[in-house]
Amino acid sequence: MKLDILAFGAHPDDVELGCGATLAKEISLGKKIGIVDLTRGELGTRGSAELRDKEAKKAAEILGVSVRENLAFADGFFINDKEHQLSIIKMIRKYQPKIVLCNAIDDRHIDHGKGSKLVSDACFLSGLSKIVTKDNGETQEEWRPKNVYHYIQWKNIEPDFVVDVSGFIDYKTKSVLAYSSQFFDPESDEPETPITSKNFIDSVNYRARDLGRLIGVDYAEGFTTERYVALENLDKIF
Repeated sequence: MKLDILAFGAHPDDVELGCGATLAKEISLGKKIGIVDLTRGELGTRGSAELRDKEAKKAAEILGVSVRENLAFADGFFINDKEHQLSIIKMIRKYQPKIVLCNAIDDRHIDHGKGSKLVSDACFLSGLSKIVTKDNGETQEEWRPKNVYHYIQWKNIEPDFVVDVSGFIDYKTKSVLAYSSQFFDPESDEPETPITSKNFIDSVNYRARDLGRLIGVDYAEGFTTERYVALENLDKIF
């Protein structure tokens, strides 16, 4: 299956938190979207890997993505080496996306920056014909995405561009709350973490509202780029 956009996240819920509304909007426009989680989030303070699997499936259904896969890298301990790069290259060549979305280049959780660099490097290597990979016994065609963008996560990184997601913020919120073991639950007796407070959930909404305010719409999501964003002409600026 060829996809228009493939979104990578170091953990299940990274994609939903970072760009869930953007994905929902692109899907509404007829785009085919996929999500690849690098780990199962097994080191998360709350819940378990098995529960996160179920939550990720539910979140994917809410957003309406075409496919979701998990590479089962070691949470907290995966590295940017040949073995991990090849696993991602296989995903890129399998789905041949025009656009890849991935973790923030610098963030509070060490896996986010690592995952960002790992996916970015794999996107480049995936275009090299002398790197041979196979899927179901068949040699894959080399493929390099046209663009790699990084969504914003815990840190308030200055975006290089923002996407108007007015009308789609509810999809983001519902997909995030599908991870019920991870976020605010006043009845939970599990340990508190930086993402279990009501303030954190509220911050997901008010960040989108603030970015929207800055461009004159209700809600927006921000991204950073690895190269200049090119416009066909000045009329294409929103």
